[in-house]
Amino acid sequence: MPRESTTLPEYWDTYKPYREEGEQPTPDVETFAWTQYDGHGPGEEFLGSPRTALELGCAEGKEAVYLARTGVEVTAVDFSAAQVARARRWWEGTSRLTFVQAEACAYLADTDAMYDAVFSIWGAVWFTDPDALIPLILERVNPGGTLAFSQAEPIEGHYGAQAMYGNGLAGRKLTLLRWSYAPEWWADLLKRTGFVDIDARVLPAPNPEDVGTLMVRASAPR
Repeated sequence: MPRESTTLPEYWDTYKPYREEGEQPTPDVETFAWTQYDGHGPGEEFLGSPRTALELGCAEGKEAVYLARTGVEVTAVDFSAAQVARARRWWEGTSRLTFVQAEACAYLADTDAMYDAVFSIWGAVWFTDPDALIPLILERVNPGGTLAFSQAEPIEGHYGAQAMYGNGLAGRKLTLLRWSYAPEWWADLLKRTGFVDIDARVLPAPNPEDVGTLMVRASAPR
């Protein structure tokens, strides 16, 4: 059955729907994953050693929970009220973890909080205009802190804001945008914004014929 979301928040409310009977059980949290392949790529060390962290587009919140359990003070933000409500239900009582329902740019513009690390795993950095988002992130990263994010590798020669039908080709019209660029473009944007020590690359899939993962990390100047 095609999806019938009428707004972007509604679309994200049903992201990664549960297809089994009954209420979705709380997932296990055993690893910190950046890529779409189990056991592939770096873990939490890609963030450095933050004391505080902000996740943009946390969805079910597994990576935020993982970090909090290691002693990091984590704020996890998602655009979807349903995703945040589910995460709060699953992880209620987890120390050092706060879930916030907000659009990424709005949260960054409104908060006074500063973070040692800001990260996004196939999340808000992929689905938000980077020209608007990246400068706001820099304002909220402590000197020497880290911005790190991952998403699908870009299709060569097809860069920029890419539109797709959020409800599929047989559903109600809902335009969803994601921003896809080569590593060199990200490195240039981050440098122009003021980030330093920039590492932007594509991590190949375990099978080189499969889709790889764009991995980007940069530091705020000291």
